Amino acid sequence: MTSKHLPEPRLELIAYALEGSDDMPVETAPAARKWMDATWSRYAYRCLPMLLANQAGWMMLNRHGFRARWDGTDAQGGVTVLYLDKIPACPVTSVFGHGIVTCTIPYLFRTPPGYDLLVRGPANLPKDGAYALEGLVEADWSVATFTMNWKLTRPDHVVTFEAGEPICMIVPQVRRGLELFDPQIRDIAREPVLADALQTWARSRSYFDAGQRTAGRHALGPAWQKHYFIGTSPGGAQSDDHQTRLSLKTFAPDDL
Repeated sequence: MTSKHLPEPRLELIAYALEGSDDMPVETAPAARKWMDATWSRYAYRCLPMLLANQAGWMMLNRHGFRARWDGTDAQGGVTVLYLDKIPACPVTSVFGHGIVTCTIPYLFRTPPGYDLLVRGPANLPKDGAYALEGLVEADWSVATFTMNWKLTRPDHVVTFEAGEPICMIVPQVRRGLELFDPQIRDIAREPVLADALQTWARSRSYFDAGQRTAGRHALGPAWQKHYFIGTSPGGAQSDDHQTRLSLKTFAPDDL
């Protein structure tokens, strides 16, 4: 559901499928992460900001698993890639050297005028030995495709990209939108109502945390405070535009 404070335009995000697109389907980013499932009582899912970030974009899935290894040199040939089943039409390569693995994205994306495409790794999905490099693409006019690049961080460490694993995440954003902000630092004492609300929250959280430390994780009673999750504050204030999940649309196939 669109925020009540924003207009509800219908914005097109088009992915023109190129050779090899069958090997890299595009899907809405899910809320779930395996490492979050493994936390105590799925505790990580109580962090709403992280949960929303998980869903904030579309992911491209790597259909054919491969292993990558970097020998620690800057040479283009310092990275070796081994596919676990078959080599796809657009295989992963070492283009830049310096331990960087380059994945060809078999789509030409088109955003509405004035929108960029943030190209990044999958949100909140850490990968041992590899770091996703981000790029910002003006996808409303460029006729060039882009790549997704991962920097291998440990020499002689084998990094496995499993079949079905997300390898890239795209997030549209308004061009120059960040430049509209006028950042300021203010003394919170200038806003006594806000300062009082903050102190009320801090006391509530300290009291709750102290009780948890005393009673232990498995004690009876509430296991977590839900104020932020449900859009309220300990002082009773409530947001009239709170969001607990994203509902992104899937990429629909061409009707023709």
